[in-house]
Amino acid sequence: MSRRLKSFIALMILGLVALAAIILIPAKKTKPQQQIDENYQADLATGKYLAVIGNCLSCHTSDPSKPFAGGRAIDTDMGTIYSTNITPDQEHGIGKYSLDEFRAALYDGLRNDGKHLYPAMPYENYRKLSEEDIRAMYAYFQQDVEAINSPNLEPEMNFPFNQRWGIRLWKWINLEKPGFTAPTSDNQLLVRGAYLVQAVGHCGACHSPRNSTMGQKGIDERSQSFLTGAEMGGFTVPALHGKHSAIAKWSVEDLRLFLSTGRNEHATATGSMAVTVEDALQFQSEDDTLAMAIYLKHLNQDHPSTTALKVKENEKTATELELSKAYPKLDLGKRLYLDNCVGCHFVDGKGAPEIFPKLDGNSIVIADNPTSLINIILHGAELPSTELRPARLRMPDFAWRLDDEEVAELATFIRKGWNNKAGAVSASQVKNIRAMRAEK
Repeated sequence: MSRRLKSFIALMILGLVALAAIILIPAKKTKPQQQIDENYQADLATGKYLAVIGNCLSCHTSDPSKPFAGGRAIDTDMGTIYSTNITPDQEHGIGKYSLDEFRAALYDGLRNDGKHLYPAMPYENYRKLSEEDIRAMYAYFQQDVEAINSPNLEPEMNFPFNQRWGIRLWKWINLEKPGFTAPTSDNQLLVRGAYLVQAVGHCGACHSPRNSTMGQKGIDERSQSFLTGAEMGGFTVPALHGKHSAIAKWSVEDLRLFLSTGRNEHATATGSMAVTVEDALQFQSEDDTLAMAIYLKHLNQDHPSTTALKVKENEKTATELELSKAYPKLDLGKRLYLDNCVGCHFVDGKGAPEIFPKLDGNSIVIADNPTSLINIILHGAELPSTELRPARLRMPDFAWRLDDEEVAELATFIRKGWNNKAGAVSASQVKNIRAMRAEK
Protein backbone atom coordinates (compact mmCIF):
# COMPACT_ATOMS: atom_id res chain seq x y z
CA MET A 1 0.00 0.00 0.00
CA SER A 2 1.46 3.37 -1.04
CA ARG A 3 2.16 6.15 1.44
CA ARG A 4 -0.33 8.45 -0.37
CA LEU A 5 -3.10 5.85 -0.09
CA LYS A 6 -2.33 5.32 3.61
CA SER A 7 -2.55 9.08 4.20
CA PHE A 8 -5.85 9.24 2.36
CA ILE A 9 -7.32 6.38 4.43
CA ALA A 10 -6.11 8.00 7.63
CA LEU A 11 -7.76 11.31 6.69
CA MET A 12 -10.99 9.49 5.84
CA ILE A 13 -10.98 7.76 9.22
CA LEU A 14 -10.33 11.06 11.02
CA GLY A 15 -13.14 12.67 9.05
CA LEU A 16 -15.57 9.90 9.96
CA VAL A 17 -14.56 10.14 13.62
CA ALA A 18 -15.10 13.91 13.56
CA LEU A 19 -18.47 13.44 11.87
CA ALA A 20 -19.49 10.84 14.46
CA ALA A 21 -18.47 13.24 17.22
CA ILE A 22 -20.63 16.00 15.70
CA ILE A 23 -23.64 13.69 15.45
CA LEU A 24 -23.33 11.56 18.59
CA ILE A 25 -21.62 13.58 21.34
CA PRO A 26 -24.15 15.85 23.08
CA ALA A 27 -23.49 19.57 22.73
CA LYS A 28 -22.50 21.40 25.90
CA LYS A 29 -24.75 24.03 27.42
CA THR A 30 -23.19 27.41 28.13
CA LYS A 31 -23.02 28.25 31.83
CA PRO A 32 -24.30 31.51 33.34
CA GLN A 33 -22.03 34.42 32.49
CA GLN A 34 -22.63 36.28 35.77
CA GLN A 35 -22.85 35.15 39.35
CA ILE A 36 -26.32 35.69 40.81
CA ASP A 37 -27.19 35.84 44.50
CA GLU A 38 -28.90 32.62 45.56
CA ASN A 39 -31.83 34.63 46.95
CA TYR A 40 -32.33 36.49 43.67
CA GLN A 41 -35.99 36.72 42.60
CA ALA A 42 -36.63 37.28 38.91
CA ASP A 43 -38.92 40.18 38.06
CA LEU A 44 -41.90 39.10 35.94
CA ALA A 45 -42.53 42.66 34.74
CA THR A 46 -38.97 42.90 33.45
CA GLY A 47 -39.32 39.55 31.73
CA LYS A 48 -42.51 40.65 29.98
CA TYR A 49 -40.90 43.93 28.92
CA LEU A 50 -37.90 42.13 27.44
CA ALA A 51 -40.12 39.64 25.61
CA VAL A 52 -42.03 42.53 24.04
CA ILE A 53 -39.12 44.76 23.01
CA GLY A 54 -37.15 41.69 21.89
CA ASN A 55 -39.97 41.01 19.39
CA CYS A 56 -40.66 37.48 20.69
CA LEU A 57 -44.40 37.88 20.19
CA SER A 58 -44.15 38.89 16.54
CA CYS A 59 -41.90 35.99 15.57
CA HIS A 60 -43.57 33.29 17.64
CA THR A 61 -47.19 34.08 16.78
CA SER A 62 -49.05 33.18 13.58
CA ASP A 63 -52.58 33.25 15.01
CA PRO A 64 -53.22 36.41 17.10
CA SER A 65 -55.62 34.41 19.31
CA LYS A 66 -52.71 32.12 20.27
CA PRO A 67 -49.86 34.40 21.41
CA PHE A 68 -46.41 32.76 21.55
CA ALA A 69 -47.80 29.46 20.19
CA GLY A 70 -45.54 29.52 17.13
CA GLY A 71 -46.32 28.50 13.59
CA ARG A 72 -45.19 31.64 11.81
CA ALA A 73 -43.46 30.82 8.52
CA ILE A 74 -39.94 32.18 8.04
CA ASP A 75 -38.87 31.90 4.41
CA THR A 76 -35.17 31.41 3.67
CA ASP A 77 -33.12 30.49 0.61
CA MET A 78 -32.74 27.01 2.15
CA GLY A 79 -36.43 26.38 2.76
CA THR A 80 -39.15 27.38 5.23
CA ILE A 81 -38.76 27.35 9.01
CA TYR A 82 -41.72 27.67 11.36
CA SER A 83 -41.38 29.45 14.69
CA THR A 84 -41.93 27.23 17.71
CA ASN A 85 -44.40 27.19 20.57
CA ILE A 86 -42.79 29.04 23.52
CA THR A 87 -45.79 29.00 25.84
CA PRO A 88 -45.45 26.92 29.05
CA ASP A 89 -47.41 24.05 27.49
CA GLN A 90 -46.00 20.76 28.78
CA GLU A 91 -46.40 18.86 25.51
CA HIS A 92 -45.51 21.25 22.70
CA GLY A 93 -44.15 24.33 24.45
CA ILE A 94 -41.36 25.03 26.94
CA GLY A 95 -43.26 24.05 30.08
CA LYS A 96 -40.73 21.30 30.87
CA TYR A 97 -37.67 23.48 30.26
CA SER A 98 -35.41 24.06 33.25
CA LEU A 99 -33.64 27.39 33.62
CA ASP A 100 -30.46 25.82 32.25
CA GLU A 101 -32.36 24.45 29.24
CA PHE A 102 -34.01 27.83 28.63
CA ARG A 103 -30.59 29.51 28.73
CA ALA A 104 -29.22 26.90 26.33
CA ALA A 105 -31.98 27.72 23.86
CA LEU A 106 -31.08 31.42 23.99
CA TYR A 107 -27.29 31.04 24.11
CA ASP A 108 -26.62 27.82 22.23
CA GLY A 109 -29.66 27.25 20.03
CA LEU A 110 -30.42 23.93 21.77
CA ARG A 111 -33.81 22.40 22.48
CA ASN A 112 -34.29 20.54 25.75
CA ASP A 113 -34.08 17.26 23.81
CA GLY A 114 -30.61 18.23 22.60
CA LYS A 115 -31.60 18.97 19.01
CA HIS A 116 -30.22 22.09 17.36
CA LEU A 117 -32.40 25.10 16.58
CA TYR A 118 -32.02 26.73 13.19
CA PRO A 119 -30.29 30.12 13.41
CA ALA A 120 -33.51 31.89 12.43
CA MET A 121 -33.54 32.05 16.22
CA PRO A 122 -30.96 34.83 16.75
CA TYR A 123 -28.89 33.05 19.36
CA GLU A 124 -25.77 34.59 17.82
CA ASN A 125 -27.01 37.83 19.37
CA TYR A 126 -28.76 36.43 22.44
CA ARG A 127 -25.41 35.12 23.69
CA LYS A 128 -24.92 38.68 24.93
CA LEU A 129 -27.98 38.60 27.22
CA SER A 130 -27.29 39.07 30.93
CA GLU A 131 -28.11 36.34 33.44
CA GLU A 132 -30.61 38.64 35.18
CA ASP A 133 -32.51 39.17 31.93
CA ILE A 134 -32.49 35.46 31.07
CA ARG A 135 -33.97 34.63 34.47
CA ALA A 136 -36.57 37.38 34.17
CA MET A 137 -37.67 36.09 30.77
CA TYR A 138 -37.72 32.51 32.01
CA ALA A 139 -39.94 33.49 34.95
CA TYR A 140 -42.29 35.42 32.68
CA PHE A 141 -42.73 32.64 30.13
CA GLN A 142 -43.18 29.96 32.78
CA GLN A 143 -45.45 31.87 35.15
CA ASP A 144 -47.25 34.62 33.28
CA VAL A 145 -47.84 33.34 29.73
CA GLU A 146 -50.90 31.20 28.98
CA ALA A 147 -50.07 27.61 28.04
CA ILE A 148 -51.42 26.74 24.60
CA ASN A 149 -51.47 23.15 23.36
CA SER A 150 -50.49 23.90 19.78
CA PRO A 151 -48.19 21.42 17.96
CA ASN A 152 -45.02 22.68 16.31
CA LEU A 153 -44.71 22.49 12.53
CA GLU A 154 -41.76 20.66 11.02
CA PRO A 155 -39.38 22.77 8.93
CA GLU A 156 -39.56 22.35 5.17
CA MET A 157 -35.84 22.60 4.43
CA ASN A 158 -33.99 21.47 1.34
CA PHE A 159 -31.23 18.84 1.57
CA PRO A 160 -28.67 19.07 3.17
CA PHE A 161 -30.13 21.83 5.35
CA ASN A 162 -32.76 19.44 6.70
CA GLN A 163 -29.97 17.61 8.55
CA ARG A 164 -29.91 19.28 11.96
CA TRP A 165 -26.56 17.81 12.94
CA GLY A 166 -25.01 20.13 10.36
CA ILE A 167 -26.12 23.10 12.46
CA ARG A 168 -23.60 22.05 15.08
CA LEU A 169 -20.78 22.48 12.61
CA TRP A 170 -22.28 25.85 11.66
CA LYS A 171 -22.17 26.87 15.31
CA TRP A 172 -18.51 25.88 15.67
CA ILE A 173 -17.73 28.19 12.75
CA ASN A 174 -19.95 31.15 13.65
CA LEU A 175 -20.74 31.41 17.35
CA GLU A 176 -18.51 33.80 19.26
CA LYS A 177 -17.82 33.67 22.99
CA PRO A 178 -20.88 34.52 25.08
CA GLY A 179 -21.12 37.70 27.12
CA PHE A 180 -21.64 41.41 26.53
CA THR A 181 -18.64 43.72 26.24
CA ALA A 182 -19.71 47.26 27.06
CA PRO A 183 -18.26 50.20 25.14
CA THR A 184 -15.66 52.16 27.05
CA SER A 185 -17.75 55.12 28.16
CA ASP A 186 -19.01 56.87 31.28
CA ASN A 187 -22.31 57.48 29.50
CA GLN A 188 -24.63 54.85 30.94
CA LEU A 189 -27.28 55.53 28.32
CA LEU A 190 -24.75 54.73 25.59
CA VAL A 191 -23.81 51.47 27.35
CA ARG A 192 -27.48 50.56 27.77
CA GLY A 193 -28.09 51.37 24.12
CA ALA A 194 -25.25 49.08 23.04
CA TYR A 195 -26.78 46.24 25.06
CA LEU A 196 -30.23 46.80 23.57
CA VAL A 197 -28.93 47.00 19.98
CA GLN A 198 -26.52 44.07 20.24
CA ALA A 199 -28.47 41.68 22.48
CA VAL A 200 -32.15 42.28 23.23
CA GLY A 201 -33.00 43.99 19.95
CA HIS A 202 -30.64 41.69 17.96
CA CYS A 203 -30.37 44.39 15.27
CA GLY A 204 -27.41 42.63 13.67
CA ALA A 205 -29.61 39.67 12.71
CA CYS A 206 -31.03 41.84 9.91
CA HIS A 207 -28.64 44.77 9.53
CA SER A 208 -25.29 42.91 9.47
CA PRO A 209 -24.05 41.20 6.30
CA ARG A 210 -23.64 37.44 6.20
CA ASN A 211 -20.58 35.33 5.46
CA SER A 212 -20.43 32.36 3.08
CA THR A 213 -22.04 30.10 5.72
CA MET A 214 -24.79 32.67 6.48
CA GLY A 215 -23.32 33.62 9.83
CA GLN A 216 -23.29 37.29 10.85
CA LYS A 217 -20.13 39.21 9.98
CA GLY A 218 -19.58 40.65 13.43
CA ILE A 219 -22.00 40.88 16.32
CA ASP A 220 -20.72 44.09 17.90
CA GLU A 221 -18.81 47.26 17.05
CA ARG A 222 -15.44 45.53 17.35
CA SER A 223 -16.13 44.27 13.83
CA GLN A 224 -16.00 46.75 10.95
CA SER A 225 -18.85 44.82 9.29
CA PHE A 226 -21.25 45.21 12.21
CA LEU A 227 -24.58 46.72 11.05
CA THR A 228 -23.19 47.62 7.61
CA GLY A 229 -26.30 46.43 5.73
CA ALA A 230 -27.52 43.21 4.16
CA GLU A 231 -29.95 41.61 1.71
CA MET A 232 -32.98 39.83 3.14
CA GLY A 233 -36.22 38.54 1.66
CA GLY A 234 -35.94 40.58 -1.51
CA PHE A 235 -35.20 43.80 0.36
CA THR A 236 -32.01 45.78 0.88
CA VAL A 237 -31.54 46.21 4.63
CA PRO A 238 -29.89 49.61 5.12
CA ALA A 239 -26.53 50.08 6.80
CA LEU A 240 -26.59 51.64 10.28
CA HIS A 241 -22.81 51.78 10.62
CA GLY A 242 -19.84 52.38 8.36
CA LYS A 243 -19.20 54.57 5.34
CA HIS A 244 -22.49 53.64 3.65
CA SER A 245 -24.62 54.29 6.73
CA ALA A 246 -28.11 55.50 5.89
CA ILE A 247 -28.40 57.26 9.27
CA ALA A 248 -25.01 58.98 9.52
CA LYS A 249 -26.52 62.45 9.07
CA TRP A 250 -29.47 61.85 11.42
CA SER A 251 -29.61 63.51 14.82
CA VAL A 252 -30.29 61.64 18.05
CA GLU A 253 -33.83 63.04 17.93
CA ASP A 254 -34.27 61.76 14.35
CA LEU A 255 -33.21 58.29 15.51
CA ARG A 256 -35.40 58.37 18.61
CA LEU A 257 -38.44 59.38 16.58
CA PHE A 258 -37.85 56.70 13.95
CA LEU A 259 -37.42 53.94 16.53
CA SER A 260 -40.59 54.87 18.39
CA THR A 261 -42.85 55.71 15.43
CA GLY A 262 -41.26 54.27 12.27
CA ARG A 263 -41.04 57.70 10.66
CA ASN A 264 -39.14 60.97 10.71
CA GLU A 265 -38.33 63.72 8.22
CA HIS A 266 -35.79 61.48 6.46
CA ALA A 267 -37.43 58.08 6.11
CA THR A 268 -40.31 55.74 6.92
CA ALA A 269 -40.13 52.14 8.12
CA THR A 270 -41.24 49.46 5.68
CA GLY A 271 -41.31 45.66 5.60
CA SER A 272 -39.88 43.87 8.62
CA MET A 273 -38.77 47.13 10.23
CA ALA A 274 -42.35 48.42 10.23
CA VAL A 275 -43.42 45.23 12.03
CA THR A 276 -40.57 45.61 14.53
CA VAL A 277 -41.58 49.19 15.33
CA GLU A 278 -45.27 48.34 15.70
CA ASP A 279 -44.87 45.12 17.69
CA ALA A 280 -41.78 45.91 19.73
CA LEU A 281 -39.91 49.20 19.60
CA GLN A 282 -42.87 51.49 20.25
CA PHE A 283 -43.28 49.82 23.65
CA GLN A 284 -39.77 50.62 24.82
CA SER A 285 -39.39 53.09 27.65
CA GLU A 286 -38.38 56.61 26.64
CA ASP A 287 -35.00 56.10 28.29
CA ASP A 288 -34.32 52.87 26.39
CA THR A 289 -35.32 54.38 23.04
CA LEU A 290 -33.07 57.35 23.76
CA ALA A 291 -30.28 54.95 24.74
CA MET A 292 -30.53 53.10 21.43
CA ALA A 293 -30.51 56.40 19.55
CA ILE A 294 -27.43 57.61 21.44
CA TYR A 295 -25.58 54.36 20.71
CA LEU A 296 -26.45 54.38 17.00
CA LYS A 297 -25.30 58.00 16.80
CA HIS A 298 -22.09 56.96 18.59
CA LEU A 299 -21.47 54.27 15.96
CA ASN A 300 -21.68 56.87 13.21
CA GLN A 301 -19.59 59.64 14.72
CA ASP A 302 -16.45 58.62 12.83
CA HIS A 303 -18.16 57.50 9.61
CA PRO A 304 -19.38 60.38 7.43
CA SER A 305 -22.00 58.90 5.13
CA THR A 306 -21.35 58.49 1.40
CA THR A 307 -24.94 57.30 0.95
CA ALA A 308 -26.91 60.24 2.33
CA LEU A 309 -26.76 63.07 -0.20
CA LYS A 310 -26.49 66.76 0.53
CA VAL A 311 -29.82 68.06 -0.69
CA LYS A 312 -30.11 71.79 -1.32
CA GLU A 313 -33.31 72.67 0.50
CA ASN A 314 -34.02 76.10 -1.04
CA GLU A 315 -32.83 75.59 -4.59
CA LYS A 316 -35.06 74.03 -7.25
CA THR A 317 -33.48 71.13 -9.09
CA ALA A 318 -33.65 70.59 -12.83
CA THR A 319 -35.97 67.64 -12.17
CA GLU A 320 -38.40 69.78 -10.19
CA LEU A 321 -38.48 72.47 -12.86
CA GLU A 322 -39.04 69.92 -15.60
CA LEU A 323 -41.81 68.09 -13.73
CA SER A 324 -43.52 71.39 -12.93
CA LYS A 325 -44.01 72.08 -16.63
CA ALA A 326 -45.59 68.64 -17.25
CA TYR A 327 -44.46 68.78 -20.87
CA PRO A 328 -46.29 66.08 -22.95
CA LYS A 329 -43.07 64.80 -24.49
CA LEU A 330 -41.38 64.03 -21.17
CA ASP A 331 -39.52 60.73 -20.89
CA LEU A 332 -41.68 57.74 -19.91
CA GLY A 333 -40.26 57.54 -16.38
CA LYS A 334 -41.11 61.18 -15.67
CA ARG A 335 -44.61 60.82 -17.12
CA LEU A 336 -45.20 57.72 -14.97
CA TYR A 337 -44.06 59.66 -11.91
CA LEU A 338 -46.51 62.47 -12.66
CA ASP A 339 -49.32 59.95 -13.21
CA ASN A 340 -48.70 57.81 -10.13
CA CYS A 341 -46.41 59.44 -7.56
CA VAL A 342 -46.49 63.23 -7.63
CA GLY A 343 -49.63 63.51 -5.48
CA CYS A 344 -47.70 62.27 -2.43
CA HIS A 345 -44.02 62.81 -3.16
CA PHE A 346 -44.45 66.10 -5.11
CA VAL A 347 -42.41 67.54 -7.95
CA ASP A 348 -39.53 68.36 -5.62
CA GLY A 349 -39.22 64.73 -4.44
CA LYS A 350 -39.29 65.85 -0.81
CA GLY A 351 -42.63 64.32 0.20
CA ALA A 352 -44.19 65.31 3.53
CA PRO A 353 -42.20 64.73 6.75
CA GLU A 354 -43.45 61.74 8.78
CA ILE A 355 -46.18 61.05 6.20
CA PHE A 356 -44.80 60.55 2.68
CA PRO A 357 -41.06 59.81 2.58
CA LYS A 358 -38.79 62.01 0.53
CA LEU A 359 -37.26 60.40 -2.53
CA ASP A 360 -34.46 62.93 -3.04
CA GLY A 361 -31.51 61.38 -1.21
CA ASN A 362 -33.54 58.51 0.28
CA SER A 363 -31.18 55.64 1.18
CA ILE A 364 -33.59 52.99 -0.19
CA VAL A 365 -33.92 54.87 -3.47
CA ILE A 366 -30.19 55.30 -4.08
CA ALA A 367 -29.00 51.96 -2.67
CA ASP A 368 -26.57 50.01 -4.86
CA ASN A 369 -29.14 47.21 -5.05
CA PRO A 370 -32.57 48.54 -6.14
CA THR A 371 -34.58 45.53 -4.95
CA SER A 372 -36.27 47.37 -2.07
CA LEU A 373 -37.41 50.21 -4.31
CA ILE A 374 -38.73 47.77 -6.92
CA ASN A 375 -40.56 45.78 -4.26
CA ILE A 376 -42.18 48.90 -2.84
CA ILE A 377 -43.34 50.11 -6.27
CA LEU A 378 -44.75 46.67 -7.11
CA HIS A 379 -46.31 45.76 -3.78
CA GLY A 380 -46.73 48.99 -1.84
CA ALA A 381 -45.76 49.74 1.75
CA GLU A 382 -47.50 50.50 5.01
CA LEU A 383 -46.44 52.66 7.93
CA PRO A 384 -46.82 51.09 11.38
CA SER A 385 -49.51 52.35 13.73
CA THR A 386 -48.03 53.44 17.05
CA GLU A 387 -49.29 55.27 20.10
CA LEU A 388 -47.40 58.44 19.11
CA ARG A 389 -48.36 58.19 15.42
CA PRO A 390 -51.56 56.10 15.19
CA ALA A 391 -52.33 56.73 11.51
CA ARG A 392 -51.71 53.60 9.43
CA LEU A 393 -50.78 55.21 6.13
CA ARG A 394 -50.35 52.97 3.10
CA MET A 395 -48.74 53.41 -0.28
CA PRO A 396 -50.73 51.45 -2.88
CA ASP A 397 -49.22 48.70 -4.99
CA PHE A 398 -48.63 49.21 -8.71
CA ALA A 399 -47.92 45.65 -9.84
CA TRP A 400 -51.41 45.44 -11.37
CA ARG A 401 -51.09 48.79 -13.11
CA LEU A 402 -47.53 48.92 -14.47
CA ASP A 403 -45.69 46.29 -16.52
CA ASP A 404 -42.04 45.37 -16.00
CA GLU A 405 -40.72 47.92 -18.48
CA GLU A 406 -42.79 50.73 -16.93
CA VAL A 407 -41.69 49.89 -13.38
CA ALA A 408 -38.08 49.85 -14.57
CA GLU A 409 -38.45 53.25 -16.25
CA LEU A 410 -40.14 54.74 -13.19
CA ALA A 411 -37.54 53.33 -10.77
CA THR A 412 -34.70 54.52 -13.00
CA PHE A 413 -36.10 58.04 -13.09
CA ILE A 414 -36.49 58.15 -9.29
CA ARG A 415 -32.93 56.85 -8.80
CA LYS A 416 -31.54 59.53 -11.16
CA GLY A 417 -33.89 62.46 -10.46
CA TRP A 418 -33.31 65.55 -8.31
CA ASN A 419 -29.91 65.07 -6.57
CA ASN A 420 -29.90 61.27 -6.92
CA LYS A 421 -27.19 59.60 -8.98
CA ALA A 422 -27.92 55.87 -8.68
CA GLY A 423 -27.83 53.27 -11.44
CA ALA A 424 -30.58 52.32 -13.85
CA VAL A 425 -33.09 49.51 -13.28
CA SER A 426 -33.80 46.90 -15.96
CA ALA A 427 -37.08 45.23 -16.86
CA SER A 428 -35.46 41.85 -16.17
CA GLN A 429 -34.76 42.88 -12.57
CA VAL A 430 -38.40 43.81 -12.12
CA LYS A 431 -39.53 40.56 -13.73
CA ASN A 432 -37.37 38.50 -11.34
CA ILE A 433 -38.72 40.28 -8.24
CA ARG A 434 -42.29 39.94 -9.47
CA ALA A 435 -41.70 36.20 -9.99
CA MET A 436 -40.21 35.79 -6.50
CA ARG A 437 -43.34 37.28 -4.94
CA ALA A 438 -45.55 35.04 -7.08
CA GLU A 439 -43.67 31.94 -5.89
CA LYS A 440 -44.18 32.92 -2.25
